[in-house]
Amino acid sequence: MPLPDHPLLTGPRRRRTLFAVTSVLALSALLVTLVPVLKARGTAPSRTADGLLTVATWNMCGVRRWNCAETGGAAAKRRAVRRLADDGADVVLLQEACAADAESVRDALGGTWRLAFRPYTSREASGRARAVECDGRGRGAAGLALLSAHPLSAVRSVPSRQPVTGLGRGILCATVGVVDVRVCNAHLSLPGSDLAHPGWEYRDDQLRALDGTVRGRRTVFGGDFNLRPPGAGNASGWVWPDSAYRVFRECDQDSAADRSGRPTHESGHKLDYLFTGLPRKGCAVRDTGVSDHRALLLRVATG
Repeated sequence: MPLPDHPLLTGPRRRRTLFAVTSVLALSALLVTLVPVLKARGTAPSRTADGLLTVATWNMCGVRRWNCAETGGAAAKRRAVRRLADDGADVVLLQEACAADAESVRDALGGTWRLAFRPYTSREASGRARAVECDGRGRGAAGLALLSAHPLSAVRSVPSRQPVTGLGRGILCATVGVVDVRVCNAHLSLPGSDLAHPGWEYRDDQLRALDGTVRGRRTVFGGDFNLRPPGAGNASGWVWPDSAYRVFRECDQDSAADRSGRPTHESGHKLDYLFTGLPRKGCAVRDTGVSDHRALLLRVATG
């Protein structure tokens, strides 16, 4: 589905202990207090006067030690985000972003652009958790970022089950008040992420948590799901909730029965998604050249 008149055009679940679930949910709830909405810079004209909103998602591969050392430097990645905004994105969902890089992008965009950020966490076997730091001095924590050309409200870190030991990612949501649309950015756990229980599957629970918070029509949600679309040949297809592709339609979904989509990862698979209950007006995949993931842009009607 093209974006018209746009510069861009060109296995059964394993059981988990009650302690693990309770402690992870408590940590997620605590992180709500760690999500700042940074002040805007100056003013800018509304980009939604035509009743359309464009949301982009991109895993920017900003943490060098996560197989990202050869994907370009911080400055190149910041320019790539700027190009997404220049190409019409009103909201940009970022994964594997460094806090300092996200702040630099917000400053470069200027105008009314806002930023919300949620750090990833690393949990030790003892239960101690800490924010994951990016490589290099002064780059801050690694995490999820949500950039918006319009004011944000009701910024929330959605509690979801995360590995007992190892890397915790998460879900970050906010409301774009000018169009009354809820946007959510999710980064799901890779299989084997739980160092104490490498056989445990978390993506089903994380998608269920996401599904539970986006009920309703006026929403756009997605991110890096670390998951291929449901269908034949995908042994992990069972983790998808029934609402995906049915109640909500995916950016690259051509028909009600379609469960495919253009590749968004260098492996040749689709791993990045944008779902909505709003009328879809365009979908584009863009190779930024500075990540192992391509960016996905979805245009929706908000009127």
